[in-house]
Amino acid sequence: MPSCRTLRFERNANTRSGLRLSKAKEIMSDSDSKLIHVESGPPPEEHELQLVVPVATSNSEIPSLDSTPKLSKRNSSERSLPLRSYSKWSPTEQGATLVWRDLCVYTNVGGSGRGMKRIINNSTGAIQPGTLMALMGSSGSGKTTLMSTLAFRQPAGTVVQGDILINGRRIGPFMHRISGYVYQDDLFIGSLTVLEHLNFMAHLRLDRRVSREERRLIINELLERTGLLSAAQTRIGSGDDKKVLSGGERKRLAFAVELLNNPVILFCDEPTTGLDSFSAQQLVATLYELAQKGTTILCTIHQPSSQLFDNFNNVMLLADGRVAFTGSPQHALSFFANHGYYCPEAYNPADFLIGVLATDPGYEQASQRSAQHLCDQFAVSSAAKQRDMLVNLEIHMAQTGNFPYDTEVESFRGVPWYKRFHVVWLRATLTLFRDPTIQWMRFVQKIAMAFIIGACFAGTTVPNQLGVQAVQGAVFIMISENTYHPMYSVLNLFPQGFPLFMRETRSGLYSTAQYYIANILALLPGMIIEPFLFVTICYWLTGLRSTFYAFGITAICVVLVMNVATACGCFFSTAFNSVPLAMAYLVPLDYIFMITSGIFIQISSLPVAFWWTQFLSWMLYANETMTIAQWSGVQNITCFEESADLPCFHTGQDVLDKYSFNEDNVARNLLALVGLFFGFHLLGYYCLWRRARKV
Repeated sequence: MPSCRTLRFERNANTRSGLRLSKAKEIMSDSDSKLIHVESGPPPEEHELQLVVPVATSNSEIPSLDSTPKLSKRNSSERSLPLRSYSKWSPTEQGATLVWRDLCVYTNVGGSGRGMKRIINNSTGAIQPGTLMALMGSSGSGKTTLMSTLAFRQPAGTVVQGDILINGRRIGPFMHRISGYVYQDDLFIGSLTVLEHLNFMAHLRLDRRVSREERRLIINELLERTGLLSAAQTRIGSGDDKKVLSGGERKRLAFAVELLNNPVILFCDEPTTGLDSFSAQQLVATLYELAQKGTTILCTIHQPSSQLFDNFNNVMLLADGRVAFTGSPQHALSFFANHGYYCPEAYNPADFLIGVLATDPGYEQASQRSAQHLCDQFAVSSAAKQRDMLVNLEIHMAQTGNFPYDTEVESFRGVPWYKRFHVVWLRATLTLFRDPTIQWMRFVQKIAMAFIIGACFAGTTVPNQLGVQAVQGAVFIMISENTYHPMYSVLNLFPQGFPLFMRETRSGLYSTAQYYIANILALLPGMIIEPFLFVTICYWLTGLRSTFYAFGITAICVVLVMNVATACGCFFSTAFNSVPLAMAYLVPLDYIFMITSGIFIQISSLPVAFWWTQFLSWMLYANETMTIAQWSGVQNITCFEESADLPCFHTGQDVLDKYSFNEDNVARNLLALVGLFFGFHLLGYYCLWRRARKV
């Protein structure tokens, strides 16, 4: 086989592709198997497990460490850790040792469960307390999938095969409590301040026995540790806001939230993405300090600088879902150099390692063969054998040990359901009050419309033939004004907050029912005050029937109409993924409800095919009830001229008969409106619950 020492890594993409192509040919043409010699290190001390990853093979095959870039000594994984006690399961006291063996992860790419793609391919690994491990690889290598699976936060529909254990126990929902997970994209409610957000999260995450004073001290300590104390009263904001948190501060806030419950293991998905070099260095330095205190940290990172890369104790390299190397960064460079890939002087080691495993456009097969060859070589290396020794020990102790698992998990007392609900409701209410586009502007608009409508109908609702048309027109306007705008204004309510909702429910902070009901109850005060103010102004300006009964029935109907319309909007908001798609189905339905409202066509003359629509039309129920309130008992409608072609209305009963309305249907109509309110919300909750299960 030609000597690998003649090969050199070039920065030019074409040259690197040519190197991989020639290297792949050598791999394919090699007919001799290469023996990997394992050099045993010194015997471990009593009660200690030595995790030294030797670079050893024969001296003729190992390049001198002088030929590779020097890294800080704190990268070294050659450190002794006390042998963990197996008498009890206590990650809080003993630290978290996470191991996985023969792990395969499949995701659904067909959308209906027919097409499954393997993302992780027989991955085996281990990470011990006090370790800051970087999970690296090119785009599409499976970094995020592997980490989310290890954290028990994989998306719905993911199929996981293999063993994943933490301190000898198979992972489960308890991982949400003992671990933290910092996502790549930061999701917050922009109207809250930093202190309010941490306070809400503390109420949801901490043990119920934590006192108010202890909770305050924990939050203040986290604000100091993350450098957010001066920004405690600053609104988080969104991307379009000014004078809010910067990108680095938002990332530090995300870390502060995950550190609330003092996790024993922390997962970070590309935490430095979008940060400048100084902020990224500060963030990784904070992670290193946490690891020094015993926290186990696994971090996916994409193209870190040399200075950032210097902070990691261990590195795991992935290529097409397979493990290409696990060990210290220094040993990674030695391993790659041993197989013909030398990192040039003054070149970023992280870029070099990722570049070797990346797929070059135009040379896909050659790149994949060379990467798979490195995976095969590592699988039979001494470093892999050291890793397998620890993994097999953990699995063996898990199978043969007899100690209680649930002692530490059961000692945690979660927040009662009613307190979780109260926190979610309070947060939703605070968001509504601080967002003028949601509540306050609607109040102003509704009051303005009440004055405009009242002014248009003022003096027209007199008890004569022309007044009948004016009264019915005013009733219909009051119904339609409280139907269409409220219904369409909430279409974006759940799609806008769905990503944050999914993230928090997966973390076990609250349930789908608590989230949905809390948001509806947060809207409810506005849904009562707003239509009542509208009808109070509009009713008396219009000059409708001046009795307390007529006004009361009208006010109740208008309030119910707005709430039913909002419930219908919430149903469509949860049933579809986007607002345009929801509107595409909602607009035709609105026309049907409007036509069957009783104004444009007599209900008794509806075609058989559309007879059922009257039972879903809240506009019909409200119109009939409000019309009865205006004309019931009226006996003196003035008729100036009557003919066979244009008969007059002499009494209120004549008006009711004209529209096929029945005075006995008042109670039925009000109950129907209440039933539609709860029915639409039940459908909305079901659609939200169903979407949450699928994602």
